Amino acid sequence: QVQLVESGGGLVQAGGSLRLSCAASGSGFSINTLGWYRQVPGKQRELVAVIISDRSTSYSSSVKGRFTIARDNVENTVYLQMNNLKPEDTAVYYCYARARRYTTFYDYWGRGTQVTVSS
Repeated sequence: QVQLVESGGGLVQAGGSLRLSCAASGSGFSINTLGWYRQVPGKQRELVAVIISDRSTSYSSSVKGRFTIARDNVENTVYLQMNNLKPEDTAVYYCYARARRYTTFYDYWGRGTQVTVSS
Protein backbone atom coordinates (compact mmCIF):
# COMPACT_ATOMS: atom_id res chain seq x y z
CA GLN A 1 0.00 0.00 0.00
CA VAL A 2 1.00 3.59 -0.62
CA GLN A 3 -0.24 6.30 1.71
CA LEU A 4 -0.65 9.87 0.53
CA VAL A 5 -0.84 12.71 3.04
CA GLU A 6 -1.82 16.15 1.75
CA SER A 7 -1.37 19.52 3.37
CA GLY A 8 -1.60 23.18 2.49
CA GLY A 9 -5.21 23.83 1.58
CA GLY A 10 -7.19 26.74 2.95
CA LEU A 11 -9.01 29.96 2.25
CA VAL A 12 -7.46 32.67 0.11
CA GLN A 13 -8.67 35.75 -1.74
CA ALA A 14 -8.75 35.88 -5.50
CA GLY A 15 -5.31 36.69 -6.85
CA GLY A 16 -3.60 35.06 -3.91
CA SER A 17 -1.38 31.98 -3.70
CA LEU A 18 -1.36 28.63 -1.96
CA ARG A 19 1.07 25.74 -1.96
CA LEU A 20 -0.13 22.17 -1.62
CA SER A 21 2.14 19.33 -0.56
CA CYS A 22 1.65 15.58 -0.66
CA ALA A 23 3.99 13.03 0.84
CA ALA A 24 3.86 9.47 -0.46
CA SER A 25 5.02 6.57 1.67
CA GLY A 26 5.00 2.82 1.32
CA SER A 27 7.68 0.17 1.10
CA GLY A 28 8.21 -2.05 -1.90
CA PHE A 29 6.81 0.44 -4.40
CA SER A 30 8.39 2.69 -6.97
CA ILE A 31 6.45 5.92 -7.46
CA ASN A 32 6.09 6.61 -11.18
CA THR A 33 3.55 9.42 -11.45
CA LEU A 34 2.45 12.01 -8.92
CA GLY A 35 -0.21 14.57 -9.45
CA TRP A 36 -3.18 16.60 -8.37
CA TYR A 37 -6.84 16.34 -9.28
CA ARG A 38 -9.74 18.44 -8.05
CA GLN A 39 -13.44 18.00 -7.62
CA VAL A 40 -16.41 20.22 -6.89
CA PRO A 41 -19.77 18.88 -5.73
CA GLY A 42 -21.83 17.45 -8.56
CA LYS A 43 -18.94 17.31 -11.01
CA GLN A 44 -16.40 14.71 -11.99
CA ARG A 45 -12.90 14.76 -10.60
CA GLU A 46 -10.64 16.54 -13.06
CA LEU A 47 -6.93 16.59 -13.71
CA VAL A 48 -5.03 19.63 -12.51
CA ALA A 49 -1.42 18.61 -13.10
CA VAL A 50 0.77 15.52 -13.14
CA ILE A 51 4.52 14.94 -13.07
CA ILE A 52 6.23 11.69 -13.87
CA SER A 53 9.51 10.37 -12.57
CA ASP A 54 11.62 12.10 -15.25
CA ARG A 55 9.96 15.35 -14.14
CA SER A 56 8.00 15.87 -17.36
CA THR A 57 4.71 17.60 -16.60
CA SER A 58 1.21 18.03 -17.91
CA TYR A 59 -1.32 20.68 -16.89
CA SER A 60 -4.99 21.34 -17.36
CA SER A 61 -5.48 24.27 -19.73
CA SER A 62 -7.42 26.07 -17.00
CA VAL A 63 -4.39 26.26 -14.70
CA LYS A 64 -1.49 26.41 -17.15
CA GLY A 65 0.67 29.44 -16.49
CA ARG A 66 -0.71 29.89 -12.96
CA PHE A 67 0.06 26.57 -11.27
CA THR A 68 3.40 24.77 -11.07
CA ILE A 69 3.88 21.14 -10.10
CA ALA A 70 7.18 19.84 -8.77
CA ARG A 71 8.41 16.71 -7.06
CA ASP A 72 11.16 15.56 -4.78
CA ASN A 73 12.05 12.03 -5.89
CA VAL A 74 14.10 11.34 -2.77
CA GLU A 75 11.31 12.27 -0.39
CA ASN A 76 8.50 11.08 -2.74
CA THR A 77 6.77 14.39 -2.26
CA VAL A 78 4.82 16.40 -4.79
CA TYR A 79 4.06 20.10 -4.57
CA LEU A 80 1.54 22.30 -6.32
CA GLN A 81 2.27 26.01 -6.27
CA MET A 82 -0.94 27.84 -7.12
CA ASN A 83 -0.67 31.51 -8.04
CA ASN A 84 -3.23 34.05 -9.19
CA LEU A 85 -6.01 31.92 -7.78
CA LYS A 86 -9.53 32.42 -9.07
CA PRO A 87 -12.89 31.62 -7.45
CA GLU A 88 -13.36 28.85 -10.02
CA ASP A 89 -10.31 27.09 -8.55
CA THR A 90 -12.37 26.39 -5.44
CA ALA A 91 -12.52 22.62 -5.01
CA VAL A 92 -11.27 19.68 -3.00
CA TYR A 93 -7.80 18.89 -4.27
CA TYR A 94 -6.72 15.25 -4.27
CA CYS A 95 -3.19 13.95 -4.45
CA TYR A 96 -2.68 11.07 -6.88
CA ALA A 97 0.09 8.53 -7.25
CA ARG A 98 0.73 5.73 -9.69
CA ALA A 99 3.13 3.25 -8.14
CA ARG A 100 4.81 0.17 -9.51
CA ARG A 101 5.41 -3.04 -7.62
CA TYR A 102 7.30 -5.52 -9.76
CA THR A 103 5.44 -5.33 -13.11
CA THR A 104 2.08 -4.11 -11.85
CA PHE A 105 0.93 -0.51 -11.51
CA TYR A 106 -1.45 0.69 -8.82
CA ASP A 107 -3.30 3.98 -8.42
CA TYR A 108 -3.65 5.69 -5.05
CA TRP A 109 -5.50 8.76 -3.84
CA GLY A 110 -5.15 11.05 -0.88
CA ARG A 111 -8.10 12.07 1.27
CA GLY A 112 -8.28 15.55 -0.24
CA THR A 113 -7.69 19.07 0.96
CA GLN A 114 -10.13 21.94 0.55
CA VAL A 115 -9.08 25.03 -1.39
CA THR A 116 -11.49 27.95 -1.25
CA VAL A 117 -10.91 31.13 -3.23
CA SER A 118 -13.09 34.08 -2.32
CA SER A 119 -13.91 36.85 -4.78
